[in-house]
Amino acid sequence: MNIDKIRDIYENRKSKPLEINRFYSVLLPLIERDGQLQILFEVRSMNVKQPGEISFPGGMVEVEENFMEAAIRETHEEIGADTDSIEIIGELDYITNTSNFILYPFVGVLNMEFESLTINRGEVEEIFTVPLDFFLENEPETYNISYRPDFKPGFPFERIPNGRDYKWRKMNYPVLFYQYEDYEIWGMTAKMTYNFIRRLKKSK
Repeated sequence: MNIDKIRDIYENRKSKPLEINRFYSVLLPLIERDGQLQILFEVRSMNVKQPGEISFPGGMVEVEENFMEAAIRETHEEIGADTDSIEIIGELDYITNTSNFILYPFVGVLNMEFESLTINRGEVEEIFTVPLDFFLENEPETYNISYRPDFKPGFPFERIPNGRDYKWRKMNYPVLFYQYEDYEIWGMTAKMTYNFIRRLKKSK
């Protein structure tokens, strides 16, 4: 190994998130309904992970597709939106997670009638909409949780300064909640919604 070989390896290399091994993409869908702009949400099927939770259309990014393509594909597969009717407006801030994945959210418009959507019952229990004004007028409830290191047997404390007394960092994680009628919108879905709404408010 020499410096020229190292130059060849790193020439034109693009950085990527360290230790991230899964990539997901979702769409925050806007739709006109009852004469006003609304955000569409899903209730996840009881046959999938995190059953009964409220989410946006989305899923894992497949090989040879980009994040936007994944968001459009998943929206088509889950709620039957024709791909030609999905207009991507832009990107929201992406979310990193302690479970070694990144979630890339997009905001878009469904240029179709809500009643014409057909949900995939294998993945989605139901869909519903919330007026955009609800989120503009109501702040989420925020609760903070903390994560601390969980050391497995055999961790070599003797190899680090101060051993077991080393000052490990504690991770603080805010969890957001919106209550709309009988629907509890929380977690990453609430966080993405708030990220979107906060930017709208800043532009006023």
